[in-house]
Amino acid sequence: SLSLQPVITPELVQGHVHLKCTYSHPPSKPHLQYLVLWSRLSSPGKREEIHRETTLESFSYVEMDGTNLRLGDTVFCSVTAFTRDTPEQQSLPEDSKGFYAGIKFLPESLQIAEDGKEHVLTVLSTVPIVCPGQDDSCKITLQLSTEDLGKNSQLAGPPDIALSACQVDLLQAPCSESSCAAATVTVTAVTDFVQDGNRVSRVRAEPVGRRDLLWRAHMPKDVKVTVRDLPTGNCYSFTDPHIITFDGWRYDNYKVGTFLLCRSVSRVFEVHVRQWDCGGHRSATACNCGVAAR
Repeated sequence: SLSLQPVITPELVQGHVHLKCTYSHPPSKPHLQYLVLWSRLSSPGKREEIHRETTLESFSYVEMDGTNLRLGDTVFCSVTAFTRDTPEQQSLPEDSKGFYAGIKFLPESLQIAEDGKEHVLTVLSTVPIVCPGQDDSCKITLQLSTEDLGKNSQLAGPPDIALSACQVDLLQAPCSESSCAAATVTVTAVTDFVQDGNRVSRVRAEPVGRRDLLWRAHMPKDVKVTVRDLPTGNCYSFTDPHIITFDGWRYDNYKVGTFLLCRSVSRVFEVHVRQWDCGGHRSATACNCGVAAR
């Protein structure tokens, strides 16, 4: 019974992306050998073996070659120890945690409301970014897009969300804390003044302009964004103008002229109204005759 605790980390070896499985070497047992079995998740709950080796070292490498091991795979290493003298006596195989190799979004899903708030979405690569022959500006450019899935995931109209950027760059950087490159984008719910219920949209990222086999066909998993519908405030100016404000305050304005009806304090938005004399003989009466909105 040993505690090998295998862990997978990404590493750049001679300009190629590798995954390294590292495990504990018990000091009390100096003459151990290790059987390392690499596998990837082929379907939920099922693993497919991609490589196995017997080694004296307390680590093992496998290359992300784009064929046997591709971006988007979740990879495991399983380690069994035995001695050279008695190879039939083996420790129980110990599994690493699944390591997702590729580009992903954090968080993987969002729940936001039509309240104008910005929500940060991080795009990161869990493996090093390689640009053969390009030392200066090594990066992956991702084209971002949104799509509305409507209610109950039925395709509907225009997206209910807006992004702060249409493209992000993942720049080559040293790997730390499960990220080898990262960029952020903000997501905001579109305030559409329509009572259309809660709707689901998704954000998609697609690498552009990459010719190498490893990155060319990689499509990161989409982010599902649920937008909670909020009721919209209303204000009114009608007949000889009676005015009802957003918070329900009522008053009249019988004067002739151009007036500021509404102005936002948080964005460039205002509404002007023009009122003309509309013919009261006994008392002055004004009516709306024009409106301008910015």
